[in-house]
Amino acid sequence: MKSIFFISRNKSTMKTVLLILALCFMSNSNAQFISEDDALHFFTGAVISGTTYAIVYSKTKNKKKAFWYSFGLSTLVGLSKEIYDGFIIDGRFDTGEMIATSAGGLCASATFNIFTGKKKKKKKKEFALIVY
Repeated sequence: MKSIFFISRNKSTMKTVLLILALCFMSNSNAQFISEDDALHFFTGAVISGTTYAIVYSKTKNKKKAFWYSFGLSTLVGLSKEIYDGFIIDGRFDTGEMIATSAGGLCASATFNIFTGKKKKKKKKEFALIVY
């Protein structure tokens, strides 16, 4: 009796098979729908976080402080906007929009945190010129 599952000793073959199966299952899910409003919230969170990171890092030269201040401010803005919408305007607190704003802030903060900081100094090679 043959089985549809196989065991491969080659790790790259198994990784390829698992990747193809994962992509097949993910393409059929409905979780990939992102509304235009959520995309705007993500972009707004990223802009707020990026601006805050640049300002805080330029003043303090502290990557950790700049990361947490920028991420915290974008989350605070998302939360306050949803509280305003939920309790003052239409009575509906949208958690998805708050998460989208925070995710945009996290994405921008993490990106700035990775690519900001000390630049690697190239070692200068010394050459000696010997003339006979």
